[in-house]
Amino acid sequence: MSQLKLSKPENIHYKSFDGQEIEGWIIKPIDFKPGKKYPMILKAHGGPNAQYGTSFNHEFQLLAAEGYVVLYTNPRGSSGYGYEFGRAIWRGWGNKDLKDVVAGVDFVINQGYVDPERIGISGWSYGGMMTNFGIVWTDRFKAAVSGAGVADYFGSYGYDDERIYWETELGLPWENFELYRKLSPIKDVKNVKTPTLFMCGQNDYRCPLPESEKMYLSLKRLGVDTELIIYPGESHGISRLDFRVDRLKRIIQWFNKYLQPDKETKNKSRK
Repeated sequence: MSQLKLSKPENIHYKSFDGQEIEGWIIKPIDFKPGKKYPMILKAHGGPNAQYGTSFNHEFQLLAAEGYVVLYTNPRGSSGYGYEFGRAIWRGWGNKDLKDVVAGVDFVINQGYVDPERIGISGWSYGGMMTNFGIVWTDRFKAAVSGAGVADYFGSYGYDDERIYWETELGLPWENFELYRKLSPIKDVKNVKTPTLFMCGQNDYRCPLPESEKMYLSLKRLGVDTELIIYPGESHGISRLDFRVDRLKRIIQWFNKYLQPDKETKNKSRK
C-alpha cells in the first residue's frame, strides 16, 4: 500500500430537500488542484439497509486515480442512523433516498470544484436500482453504470429469491399491482436520456439478469447509447478475479467516454 498514491476520504454532512441531515464522504482525485473543475461519480450502496463508512474501497480509489471526484452517501433507508431513518423509504423506494443523494450532488457542486455537466451515477444491487431510479426520474446524470439492478418488481416476484421480502413490504403483487408498478423504474423508462452500461451475473437470483436485459433493450429501442455485459456463471457478486478486473476496466471506459472524452481518446491512442 505504501507504493500507491491514495486519496484520503473527507467526511461531509449536508441537508437534504426537507432538512434531513445526510452523511457522506468525498474522495478527490489524486493530485487535486483547487480551482479546477472535475467530473464526479455518485456511488450508491446496496441494501438498501446497508451503509458506507470509513473502510477502504479500492474501486473508489481507482476512480479517484482516474481523475474523478467520488461521492458516496448514506441516504434514508441506510442502516446506522436509527430505526426511523432506515424505515423512511418503506414502500417508497427511489423517492426520499434518491432526493437525498441528489442533494449530496448539489452540496458538492456548491463547493466549486465539480463540473455540473460531467456527473455520473453507479451502483450494484440496490445501488443498481438507485442508478435505474436516477436515470428514469432525473436528467442530472450524463453517464451511468447499473450493476445487478431491478427494474420491474412485478416481473421479479417468483423469479428471484426474495419472495418473503416482496410480500412483507409490498404485499402480494396481484393484490397490490399499482404499488409494484409505481415503484418500478421500467414504468418511466421512456424518460431516459442517460447513456447507461448494464452489468449482471448470468446466474444472479437476487437481482436476476432479465431485469438488466429489460432496461438494456428498452434503451436500445429508445435510441439511447447502452451496453449490457453478462458475466458467465456468476451470481449476485462477481467472484472470478479476471471478471472483477474486467468489470472495473469497463466502468472506467464507460465513464471516460462521456465524462472525460479527451482522456479516453488519449488512452486509445496509446494502445
